Amino acid sequence: MRKQNVIVTEEINPWVDSLRASSPTRVKTAGTAISASFGGARDEEYQNWLRQHPSALRNFGDIVAASKGKRIAMFLDYDGTLSPIVDDPDRAFMSDAMREAVRDVARRFPTAIVSGRRRDKVFDFVQLRELYYAGSHGLDIKGPSKGTKRTRSKNKAVFFQPASQFLPVIHEVYKKLEEKTSSIPGSRIENNTFTLSVHFRCIDEKKWSSLAEQVGSVLDDYPQLTLTVGRKVLEIRPTIKWDKGKALEFLLESLGFANCSNVFPVYIGDDNTDEDAFRVLHERGQGAGILVSKAPKKTKASFSLRDPTEVMEFLHRLVE
Repeated sequence: MRKQNVIVTEEINPWVDSLRASSPTRVKTAGTAISASFGGARDEEYQNWLRQHPSALRNFGDIVAASKGKRIAMFLDYDGTLSPIVDDPDRAFMSDAMREAVRDVARRFPTAIVSGRRRDKVFDFVQLRELYYAGSHGLDIKGPSKGTKRTRSKNKAVFFQPASQFLPVIHEVYKKLEEKTSSIPGSRIENNTFTLSVHFRCIDEKKWSSLAEQVGSVLDDYPQLTLTVGRKVLEIRPTIKWDKGKALEFLLESLGFANCSNVFPVYIGDDNTDEDAFRVLHERGQGAGILVSKAPKKTKASFSLRDPTEVMEFLHRLVE
């Protein structure tokens, strides 16, 4: 029985349905009225959602007041947070203005980029050496150490890879997925070193389920790997208890903030994988989780921002 394949299909189908629902078919005359009515309902839904997850810009004073007397630590996702979501993952460039905003923040607060991308790829995009970088959803962490002896190497730089033993199997599955999905136009497999991303942003919607089945047929033989669904991407990761939330906790310890009450972590992200970090902040009762989204989503984040432009404005205000 192909259990993994069943899981893939069950996870992707509701997500596909939600995408269809968010993009109603527009037809002439009567269809315009229907679309407008639907938009009004969506706007009302979003406003109701904002009451639970208010704008971090409009409520900036509340965040500052909560952080008073505490040390701010910044944690930022990359795609959809510091850069716009684009069709070609290799062209998800951040603007010079955003890079300068992140640099200004890092000069004042310890700052980390926590991304699903492989670590060196994120660094190529950001190009700021003073930051901590956590790639592959936190499975590959590197940065200057200011913490405990346990997290330091001989050169006093944080370096942590909890899933090194999975490298051979990740590489093997990457090769198989490339071959298996090559017949689907627009498919793209991204090797993030410790994880794999199967992008289907450029695939015809009718082919999404077919792609999921192809991925599932490969994963059937690899019970040591698990799959989750992100923003038009299937994420394949080792089945170890490690995620962006665990990476957040590790980085706080590396910074000397483990079990510390005078730290105020701020985590900004837009994807389902960022929910693990939002959950950690919620459980700790510390800091602020900020979801980047223009649409209502179930989230553990306390606040929201609409897009990378608002993220940059938030970073500017924080520096000021």
